[in-house]
Order: sequence, then structure tokens, then C-alpha cells
Amino acid sequence: MTVERKPVAFGDLRGWIDALRKAGELKEIGAEVDWNIELGTIMRLAQGPGDGPALLFNNIKDYNKPDSRCRRIFGNSLNSYRRLALMFGMDPDTHPRELVKLGRNVLNGTVPPRIVESGPCKENILTGDAINLFDFPSPWWNRLDGGRYLQTYGGCVTRDPETGIMNVGMYRGMVAANDKMPILLWRAQHIGHHFTAWQNGGSSRMPIAVAMGWEPSFAFTAGSPVPKGVCEYDVMGAVRGAPVDLVKCETVDLYVPAAAEIVIEGYIDVDPSTYVMEGPYAEFTGYLAGDRSPKPTIHVTAITHRNDPILRGTIEGSMPGSFSENAMCSSIMRAGTAWNVLDRAGVPGITDVWCPPVQAGINLIIQMKPSYRGQAKQAANAIWGSSAAHVRYKHITVVDDDIDIHDYSAVDWAVAYRVNAGEDDIVIMPATFGAGLDPSTRRRDRNADLFGTGKWNRVLIDATINLDYDPDPDLGGLRFPPTVWPAKDDLAAVSRRWDELGLGKKK
Repeated sequence: MTVERKPVAFGDLRGWIDALRKAGELKEIGAEVDWNIELGTIMRLAQGPGDGPALLFNNIKDYNKPDSRCRRIFGNSLNSYRRLALMFGMDPDTHPRELVKLGRNVLNGTVPPRIVESGPCKENILTGDAINLFDFPSPWWNRLDGGRYLQTYGGCVTRDPETGIMNVGMYRGMVAANDKMPILLWRAQHIGHHFTAWQNGGSSRMPIAVAMGWEPSFAFTAGSPVPKGVCEYDVMGAVRGAPVDLVKCETVDLYVPAAAEIVIEGYIDVDPSTYVMEGPYAEFTGYLAGDRSPKPTIHVTAITHRNDPILRGTIEGSMPGSFSENAMCSSIMRAGTAWNVLDRAGVPGITDVWCPPVQAGINLIIQMKPSYRGQAKQAANAIWGSSAAHVRYKHITVVDDDIDIHDYSAVDWAVAYRVNAGEDDIVIMPATFGAGLDPSTRRRDRNADLFGTGKWNRVLIDATINLDYDPDPDLGGLRFPPTVWPAKDDLAAVSRRWDELGLGKKK
């Protein structure tokens, strides 16, 4: 399945900002905005249900002096399907179902990166006493957060000590001291696999680099379920249609985009006694999550940044009426990933897959043309048995191919009239690995330190017409009665008179 596009290499974050400015997708804010609560509140209100602009804050309280190290914050860039389409090199009016089809392939493509000697991220190099994370305007995003979060939409780069393959993931990071940034690290994630490998290999510390601010494919791919063993830099190259230029860090054996705005280098000590208090934080669920507790901590050994750098940040937590960047991206990449899982598992008849953006891929909707009994259950088991299901796909709804899964009223109608709980249309898969940040999970079962991940009881809602029902001779052998939608001839006849009737736009 191929979707037409023209890949775009924007060059860096500033090239992306320029492209958004030209497309009328950017709002620059010149009024002074307080980094303490106000900036995050503005972002949350402005993003809307996927229809708000990208935001560039040019006047941040306490960071607007001529000698301020960092004076600008850019966010709300990828919480719009128009801007996601622009990132992919497609028409901004492309329907999300086409973006999902693209996402199925683009995350599987690879264009290896290119190593260069230096780049703009090396324009300023800070070590020793010059290191001060508070020089950057990390917001106190939400009033209930445990502190100021500098790392919200950058890429955390680590390396597998056995294979040497780098991973770029997205994990929250709070400023705890001039040179300490605790992060949320789960053992079940790729960074957790690396952490465990370093620990098992006898090392006392894992090198890490956090790169903030580059092309949009950087944040999109860092937050996507790229398979283990595949470097995200390769996938970014496929998204942009050109290699990513990488430069080696100053103090750790890792590589970051040469044109990144800000790079934080350091290591995470494997000894729990070195952990620093972190959390809570307004998480992707739209709820406060992650209890205040000691977390693995980046001990900063160097900071490099561009001249007059732009901090890339985001307000996390998707809610009705306010869709986050993570949620909008997840609706595309998690749907595309699930579709690929179904294909690899050999589940036939899949015609569309979707994750509505309000819940960041926790609920999955599958449209299929069933040809045998139990096909919806096969689909759910294939999804839940895959590594992609970690912290996603808690609830799966399967509908027939006459139901538009991008129209929730259609899905709701199918659930209302095609689901019979007494006929095994509701299936619970108990005690599976899940998201410890989910507030519906008991507090004890959210303890990732104790269990490695959270615990979920997953649910399948089979809203397809039940092939177990006997054909009804009174209905011409149908298992379900026909709907009351008018016949094609009747629709055509009325359509011809629509203008005459003065009823406005045709339905």
C-alpha cells in the first residue's frame, strides 16, 4: 500500500518554523509570558481539538534579557493533521486515514544517517561550572507538577552496549539541580532495555544525550514504536527523504543531530542510591501521574547549544477539547503500527484502523470485512500479543466495513446494536502488561519499579455482525436485518430534486 508524497528535509527546527510561518500555521507571541504556569496554560488552551496553531514564544519572563542564554520556546507543532501532512510532504488537507496508510510504511523505511565533523549545535560548549540547566526557560507547565520540566519533547539518545545500535526515545525529564535531571525510565521500554544491559554488563553508568529542537521527524519518530534493533535516526531519514547529519557528543560516545538547538550530555548511574526525586507530572492520560519518587537521573557532563537557541517543548496530556502533540502523533503512528501487526499475524479482511486522538492510542478501532467466526478475537489477540501493545491498545473495538471508524457516532451505533455481551461480544484479557500512568489502574499495580510495568485488564468489544447467528429465511438469508438507509435509486431521485426543494447543501 503506497501513498503518494514528496519527502521534505527542512534542515533544522528553524527551517520547520519558517515552513509553518509561510503556510500560515504559526502564531508568534511577542507579549511577555511567564514560564511559571502561564505558558503551559496558554499552550493547553491554544491547541484545541487539533485545530490550534503552532506557537513560538519570543518574550519569556526572566529569560528576555540580551544576555539570556535561551530566550524562546517553540511548541504545539505536531498537534494538527495539517502540520503532520506538511511534515510528511503531503497536501495539508490530506485525510487522517491516508496519513495512517503512510505511517504503516514510513516507519518501516530506513535511510542511514551521515556522520559530520561539526555543526551548529557546537556553537556553544559548556562543561564544569558553566553547566546550569536553569539557564534554559523550562516551564512549570502545570500547577500540580513536581517541578520544572526541561525535557518534554526532545530525544533521549542511548546505545545498546552489546549491539552498538543507538535508540532515540522520548521520556520526561525534570530539572532537579544545575546538573541533574531525573527522568521517567521504565524497564519495558527500549531505554530500559539499554539500562538493564549496561547494568548486567557490569558498568556503573549508562551514557545518555538529550537533543532538543530539530526537524519535526525527530520528535515524531522518537515517540513512535520503532522496532527494537532499528535506530530511529534511520527512520527519520526515511521520513525526510535524506540522511540525518549527526555529530559526536563532547563527553559521551553518542551522536546527535548536528543542527539540534540544545544537547544535554551525561550519564545515568545504575545505583538506586544516586536517584533523585521526580514527579508527579501531568501525563499523556490527561491526569496527574507518576508519584513523586526517586528516579534514574541524568548527571550532566556537558551542554552544547546553538547561538540564541530555541527550546522545543510541549504541554502533555490530551483531554476533550485539547489534543496534545503526543496524542495527535499517536493517533497516526499507533494506528499504522497496529495495522502492520495485524498484517504480520495474518489477520485477513482489515480495511481500516484508527486511534482517536483524544486518548493517545489507548483505544483502538479496527474496521474489517469478516469472513469467518472469531475473526475479531483473532485481531485483538494479535495486537495484545505484540510488543507494540505496551502502554497502548487497552480497549479494542472491531466493526464491519460499513462503519466509518473516523465517525464516532457510527462506531457508537455499531456498539449499540451489534454487541450482545451474552454472546461473547465482550472479552476481557486480564492482568496484562500496561501503562503504569493509567489512573484506572490500582496504585499498587502502577509500580514500575516493583513490576517493570503497569497492569491492565484489556477489553475487546466485537461490534461486527455475529456470524454465529443463523441466517433468517424471512430476511432472504441475512443474519441481520437491513438498515433503513434509502435505496440507491431513491437517493438518486431525491438528489435530482434537492436544489428545487431548497434544502441547502446535499447530504
